[in-house]
Amino acid sequence: MSATIVPLISSSVAGPLGVLHLPRLWLKASLEAAGKLAAGYPGIGQGYDMMVITGLGLNADAVRKFITDSKPTYPQFEAWIRSQPGVNLSKGNIHKLNVSIVGYIHTDEVRKGILAANNLPDNGSVLPDAINLNNLDDWFEFHQAVLK
Repeated sequence: MSATIVPLISSSVAGPLGVLHLPRLWLKASLEAAGKLAAGYPGIGQGYDMMVITGLGLNADAVRKFITDSKPTYPQFEAWIRSQPGVNLSKGNIHKLNVSIVGYIHTDEVRKGILAANNLPDNGSVLPDAINLNNLDDWFEFHQAVLK
């Protein structure tokens, strides 16, 4: 296996708090802190990562610092989130955030690039949401890094 790791937890996965993408954010930030995140993947990026961080009322620098310093398990990460002042973990807020994640659509350029890399036609036959396209992208990158 390569020295770096493609994060294969989908944005469609939620942990006990019920927040979609949060396990993937934890994995990417944890891999980055360990120097093991595959090239091209940000530990905390501007897309779903920031949607979740800002949607919950967290601070990206604090999230990164906690993960880097503490190397938490996923349940420890969720416990830390629960302890943060100003965090909004109401069911309504989590639902609103999850709806925004599920409904996010990539730009045409990103969609076309992911489909082209996977030799798939851009004819509407593939679900266009970012979660499904990101899954395709991750699986392609994993194949290139590990299986090819």
